[in-house]
Amino acid sequence: MIGFRNVSKDRVPRRVRRLACAAVTVPLAAGALLAGGAGTAGAAPGSGPGTGPTAVVSMGDSYISGEGGRWKGNSLTNTGSRNGTDRGWVSGSTYDPARVYGTTAGGCHRSDSAEVRSAGPIADVAVNLACSGAVSQNVFRASNGGVSYKGEAPQADQLAAVAASNNVKVIALSIGGNDLGFADIIKDCALDFVIWNSYCYDDQQYGVDQKIDAVMANVGKSVDEVRAVMRTAGYADSSYRIVLQSYPSPIPRGAENRYTQSDWSRLNTGGCPFWNRDSDWARDSLVPQIAGRIKAVAAAKGVQFLDLRDMLQGREVCAKASKLVSSTVPASAKTSEWARWIDNNESQGLIQESMHPNHYGQLAAGRCLALAVAQPAASATSCKNTAGGDHTGMFLTPAP
Repeated sequence: MIGFRNVSKDRVPRRVRRLACAAVTVPLAAGALLAGGAGTAGAAPGSGPGTGPTAVVSMGDSYISGEGGRWKGNSLTNTGSRNGTDRGWVSGSTYDPARVYGTTAGGCHRSDSAEVRSAGPIADVAVNLACSGAVSQNVFRASNGGVSYKGEAPQADQLAAVAASNNVKVIALSIGGNDLGFADIIKDCALDFVIWNSYCYDDQQYGVDQKIDAVMANVGKSVDEVRAVMRTAGYADSSYRIVLQSYPSPIPRGAENRYTQSDWSRLNTGGCPFWNRDSDWARDSLVPQIAGRIKAVAAAKGVQFLDLRDMLQGREVCAKASKLVSSTVPASAKTSEWARWIDNNESQGLIQESMHPNHYGQLAAGRCLALAVAQPAASATSCKNTAGGDHTGMFLTPAP
């Protein structure tokens, strides 16, 4: 019985009304870094491909830029270090997100644990060009329809400078989620749970189906833009690899959620306000659909595919296999959630961090990238975690 579905609107608590006012704005960060900001590191400009330090570069949206990296699990404690989860805590009641995001705090949110930084020694230099909220047009070259974003030139144009002064070996790309409207999907599904007493999956699936062909065309064009920049810089296609990756689900299946959907615990305690039916759709339909389409783009473009659909399995927000951090349950990569909950009141941080891999999730993504780079450059693999382990337990299987 889903008693909550029949709740009258005059029973909607103030926190829920505030959720509606905040509109659950959850932009995807330009997707994860020796260099915390955009640009190059290491060799002098103009040294040319093959003569500078080797480099790994991340491009795209929040799921690769490092959005959410401030957090080590989720805690209901709103003071101090939030039970050790807030990496931006300084002392007393002072918080400095720049400790994690550097100069991109409040903007691109390139965290110190973003994917290319967490991948380990796969190159001499790590450069993060990705930006929270970016869409495909923010990747394209300006000369080919690219658009500047958050005060920065299109990412492909930034890549040109990186390629000129480094020996780029790996380019990790995560793009398409914002084109598809992930933020609006999350917002609408959350509001359907807390306000409108209805499911979101049917309307949202229709919208995805209407957009996805055009979105995937832009994902393919993003790959083409990267190739064009690298060729212009003198790189042969075989001299480096592009790793095109999909997205993990930040929420579990309904049966794997530790909070009942018949009361307010999913909102007020867990920070995962979604119906079971909508959760199942997101986890078992939407995320696999997007992964399958991105895999097809990778195959068509001759680049590597990294499937992250199962990366957060059992570590999602509200997952039964994970726990909230508290005074008696310390933050731990082995027991805590690996994704950021929805903090609609911004009582701890920015809403834009919601529903992204947190510090632990980014360590896991970095390990996935390192494992992928050890595979053939045209491979297609899926990265999964070992139950009860930390990021070192990530492993690859053939992509579905």
